[in-house]
Amino acid sequence: MESIQWDEQIPYINFGVMVLSTLLMTIFYLLSSRPAQLEKKIGEVAYQRCGRYRMIASVFELILIGTYVAYSYYPLPLPLPETFPWDYWLSVAWALIIGIPAGYIMLRGVIDAGEESMLPRKKGKLFGGIYKKLRHPQAIGELPLWWSMSLLLNSPFLALYSIIMIPIFIMMAKFEEKDLEIRFGKKYLTYKENTGFFIPKKAE
Repeated sequence: MESIQWDEQIPYINFGVMVLSTLLMTIFYLLSSRPAQLEKKIGEVAYQRCGRYRMIASVFELILIGTYVAYSYYPLPLPLPETFPWDYWLSVAWALIIGIPAGYIMLRGVIDAGEESMLPRKKGKLFGGIYKKLRHPQAIGELPLWWSMSLLLNSPFLALYSIIMIPIFIMMAKFEEKDLEIRFGKKYLTYKENTGFFIPKKAE
C-alpha cells in the first residue's frame, strides 16, 4: 500500500521540481547576466561571481531537462491527452525539423561567443560570426529545443509548459543587453541598431 501511495506522489513531486528548477534556472541566469552592474559594487570579482551563477543556472537547467524526461513516465492526472493524437514518427519528424536548425544556431552562438558563453570577462569584446546578424543566437537556438524535446517525449503537457520559456528567454536577453550597454557603451548601442534581436537582420 505504501509503495502505491508513493507512486501516486511521484508526478506531483516531479512537477514541483520542474517548477522550482525553472524558477532557479531563471534567477541564477539573470544574476549571471549583470557583471558590469555588479562590478560597481564589488569590483572585478563580479565577473567570477557571475560565472559561478551561470554554472549554477546550467545545473538547474539540466535538472529541468531531467524532469521533462521523468514527466513522460509520471504524468500528472490532468484532463489532457498523455500523448499527441498522431503517430509518434510524426512527432519525431517534427522534432528533427525544429531541432536540427535550432541546435545549429545555438551551437554557432556558443562557438562564436567562446568561453564567455559561460564565463563573462571584463575585457571581453563584441562577438563576430553569427552575432553579426543575431544578438542572441544561443537563446533563439535553444528556445525551440524545448518543443523538440516535448515532441520526442510525446507530451502535450510539456509542449504547453514550454510556452513559459518564451518570456523567460526574452527577459534573459533583455537583462544581458542592459549589462552589455554598460560594458560597451555607444559601441553596443550602434550594434543593436544594426543587428536583429531574435530575427536575423543584415547589418548596415
